Amino acid sequence: MKFAIVVNVSRQSALDLARKLAGWLNERGVEYIFETRSAEQLHVDKSAPIEELKNSCDAFISLGGDGTLLFTSHYSETKPIIGINVGYLGFLTEFTQAEMFLAIEQVLNGSYTIHDRTQLEASLLIGNETKRFRALNDVVIEKGAYPRIPTFVIKLDGELLSSYRADGIIIATSTGSTAYSMSAGGPIIAPKSSVFVITPICPHMLTVRPIVISDEKTIEVSVVDAPDGEFPLNCDGYVRTMLAPREVVTVKKSAEGVNLVANEKRNYCEILRTKLLWGREHNFGQQAD
Repeated sequence: MKFAIVVNVSRQSALDLARKLAGWLNERGVEYIFETRSAEQLHVDKSAPIEELKNSCDAFISLGGDGTLLFTSHYSETKPIIGINVGYLGFLTEFTQAEMFLAIEQVLNGSYTIHDRTQLEASLLIGNETKRFRALNDVVIEKGAYPRIPTFVIKLDGELLSSYRADGIIIATSTGSTAYSMSAGGPIIAPKSSVFVITPICPHMLTVRPIVISDEKTIEVSVVDAPDGEFPLNCDGYVRTMLAPREVVTVKKSAEGVNLVANEKRNYCEILRTKLLWGREHNFGQQAD
């Protein structure tokens, strides 16, 4: 088995962990290759552009936070990803630094399970070509630098849902419900639930609320009322293109998911309690000292 390693090069702790990991793999004769930017920071020769890693490796190791794992997921295709948390919250990164070697050993032994996470596919007709982008967490259309409040028109399977005056629209998977959508007031949805959530950003109507829909629905979003604007289309926090007024972004379930190596020692309730500090002021229903 050969591992591709992607490191958050802005974190010294991630770089230090990568050096430790490389030594551990060398001692055991396990093949590995670093993504180019990671290799440059670590001064190692075993490297390739991230776009090519899926062709030469069997699994990915992400050393960083959720952002690093999201970045990795855009290039992993169906290859398993071992997410090692060297960040803060870490909803997606299943393993702590202390659990890293055990997780890798499980993959080497074939004794691991996979969380198959749904992705979104956003498509947009630009000229005569249809551009397609994938997102594990969310697709976001924002007002960006536009100085006024635009109107976002949303359709579900061709039927008008509503027109929202807002700063933007978030379309999130169940995996992404704890990211930008949650910050904007959206609900927390258990992973692998077969739903999407549409969350307006700072809507200018009190009656507008997030809506949870089946992930079999096709969502169309366009911006009207803003003839002189350009609006960023973000996928997992990366700007993919600028949306012109009345251009339609079509968002649906991607045919390709993301395979995350599961940490069987953790469950979702524990993750929520730990990451969101739920019940911190109480000890299982009893007042803390």
